[in-house]
Amino acid sequence: MSLLIDTANQFAILADDPPIVPDFKPAVPGPIKDATSTILGWTAGSGLALAVLGGLVGWACVAIGHNTERAGLAARGKQAIIWSLVAGMGIGVTSGLVMAFYNMSKSGGA
Repeated sequence: MSLLIDTANQFAILADDPPIVPDFKPAVPGPIKDATSTILGWTAGSGLALAVLGGLVGWACVAIGHNTERAGLAARGKQAIIWSLVAGMGIGVTSGLVMAFYNMSKSGGA
């Protein structure tokens, strides 16, 4: 939201009008910065670890399914591999976006 306010102020300054909103610098309170960053890091790390574990279990199911001629187990293992890749990419992109927005609000207060 502060990015929208800042952009509106910049357009007002370019048009030689007074700023729409007084100078405002958003900042996350000090004690919350470290805790929030730690929680976001642990959540992303544990989610990616679980996605890797899901991929390993999927490969094990494929190997067991093919060696014991259980086509259903092998097929489920292949699906597990694909979905763990999708989950890993989703967690990576989402955590990157959250940390980017979080760091933007942190740097705005400095």
